[in-house]
Formats: sequence, structure tokens, C-alpha cells
Amino acid sequence: MRALRRLPGWLLVAVWVVVPVLAVALVVVSLTGDDDEPSAREVLGLGTAEVDVQTPELQRQRKAAGIADCPAPSRAASSRAAGPVLPAITLPCLGDDASVDLSTLRGPLVLNLWAQSCGPCRDEMPLLQRLHEATDKVTVLGVDFQDLQPGMALALAEATGTTYPSVADVDGELKAPLRLTGLPTTLFVDADGRVVATERRAFSSYADVVAVVEDKLRLRL
Repeated sequence: MRALRRLPGWLLVAVWVVVPVLAVALVVVSLTGDDDEPSAREVLGLGTAEVDVQTPELQRQRKAAGIADCPAPSRAASSRAAGPVLPAITLPCLGDDASVDLSTLRGPLVLNLWAQSCGPCRDEMPLLQRLHEATDKVTVLGVDFQDLQPGMALALAEATGTTYPSVADVDGELKAPLRLTGLPTTLFVDADGRVVATERRAFSSYADVVAVVEDKLRLRL
């Protein structure tokens, strides 16, 4: 304390201001770095993001963009596959009044996590759209991840000509169970509902998409 008293006044003020700020920053970083711990939003009493992705306006926007309905549960949804499967998390469809329990989905399925603020996602969406249009052997489903602007997400889908549907994970419920490290991320689900592969990168071309789909899902497109 005596050493602090000898410091110039301006430096003493800086110490009293900067040290508490750094302490708070370290607490926030430690909270967001572990999926098993509460988020900074929860600790600060902010709760989860209250974003409605199914408003009448968003539903009109989705229909105007020609985006398809979300997939229905598989008839085989009651059976549980051996091995990694999609988590039993129900997410609302983006711009639709339906919801999807991911654990009920069966493939062949390409599940792509994206956000309207993600540049590489924007670039690869037309490639996945081409897959959606080219074959009925594979279902393509998007997950608009931690996106607080669903209207802009639908606007991006329209701008890129994307008509395959997406569910919305506003609160990031999939981050821990899918061990997400960034966007885009694409999961490949087989006919038994098993997650057989995960690509944590953007696709570079349509040929790249086809090669990975054929390899991971053992298909001939």
C-alpha cells in the first residue's frame, strides 16, 4: 500500500481501473471456455437469447424465398442406432411453425451448421443447394447457429438461391453435444441415424461436396 501511495496520481487511477477490468475479462473467458460451466450470459443473469424465428413475417419471408418445409421424423425414429447419433434436441424451423427433434432424423442426411455472419458459409451454401437440387438420395438440412437476426439469415438464403430448409439453434444448444469449434460444420448421418463423419471446414467446390458425400455416406450420386 505504501508503494502505491508513492505512485503519481494518474498512474494510481489507472491501476484501480485496469486491474478490475482485467479480472472481469478473465472470469468471462474462463466461463466461455468450458462447455460444462454456465455461460457468461447465465452468470450475469441475462438468460438465453429471446429470438422468435417463427413470426408471421418470417414465415412469409421463407415462403417468398421458396424455402422447403423442414423434414418430418423418420418412420424408423423409434429405434436407436448403435454409435454416435444426433442429440435429442428439438429446434424450431427457421421461418416455419414446425419443429424438429434431431434424434428422429434418419439419412442419408447432410446437416450443415451455418450463420448469416459467416463468410465461408455464404460461399458454400450454393454448393449444398446444388446437391439439394441434383438428387433425392440425400436430404440437406441447415442449422442457423446462434444467429440473432433470423430475417437476415432468410435474406441470405434467398440471395444465395438456397431452398433447402433450416432449423434455428439461437441459444447454441448443439455446441457441446456436437463439439463445435467453428462454422461452417457439416455432419453426415446414415440411414440408421448414425453420425458417420463430420467436416469442420467449408467445401471448396461442388466436386468436393460430391466426393465427400459419396465417401462418407457410401453413395453413388
